[in-house]
Amino acid sequence: MAVIIDGKAVSAAVRTEIRQEAAAIAAQGRAPSLAVIIVGEDPASKVYVRNKHKACAECGITSFQHELPADTTQEQLLALIEQLNADPAVDGILCQLPLPGHLDEQAVIDAIAPDKDVDAFHPQNTGRIMTGDYAFLPCTPAGIMELLRRYEIPVAGKRAVVIGRSNIVGKPMALLLINASATVTVCNSQTPELAAVTRQADLLVAAVGRPDFVTADMVRPGAVVIDVGINRREDGTLCGDVRFDEVAPIASHITPVPGGVGPMTITMLLKNTLTAARKHMR
Repeated sequence: MAVIIDGKAVSAAVRTEIRQEAAAIAAQGRAPSLAVIIVGEDPASKVYVRNKHKACAECGITSFQHELPADTTQEQLLALIEQLNADPAVDGILCQLPLPGHLDEQAVIDAIAPDKDVDAFHPQNTGRIMTGDYAFLPCTPAGIMELLRRYEIPVAGKRAVVIGRSNIVGKPMALLLINASATVTVCNSQTPELAAVTRQADLLVAAVGRPDFVTADMVRPGAVVIDVGINRREDGTLCGDVRFDEVAPIASHITPVPGGVGPMTITMLLKNTLTAARKHMR
């Protein structure tokens, strides 16, 4: 039976370290700070923003919330971002996605100053991942790398397969694994004979967004399986992209859903905010 990678425990340990560093930064002038923008009334987005605010408070990071109505114009949103870019009391800026359909998400991402882009979505920051010379990392891939480090799972020289090519998880995940000296294959819905590819993996990262997509016949015995998915089945129960009950008996390590990768995402956002605060202290 696989070792269960406990994202809650790792997240708690990292947040203890963040809390200590945030206190040290605060002692030198002011606490690290994060400005969060939410546009509209999307229920899931409101939950995410509330969780981020709570996490900031627990770790000694000041959070500023800017709640805008759904009919906010592109010009109004960009003006707020420009104001936050110029505000020396703000270290990090996050605009909660998705935005209402009339707003241009890429233009919003591009408008956030790269040194305050704690989501690491700005093209300048995503480009730096390619070269390995980065300040910020997208939070979910960074959280996965932290889990691998904390569980002392080797990456260098291993064959890794990433299922999913999103800009938020799949692509940056592949680049981080390449930077860590893994041999990486990125698959997607068009990959022929997908199971034959995934069975070659020492490390399999499932970020496809389909419930129970990865089955036992797709996993090499002894592989490390990282499940990024958070899905709901038709009966309303929560599940990942990996069929956990099938895969856990043959994997060496596996992340559960919930309680695996999920808790790490906000934690790495806080870590990026600390990085921004340190840069702004210089």
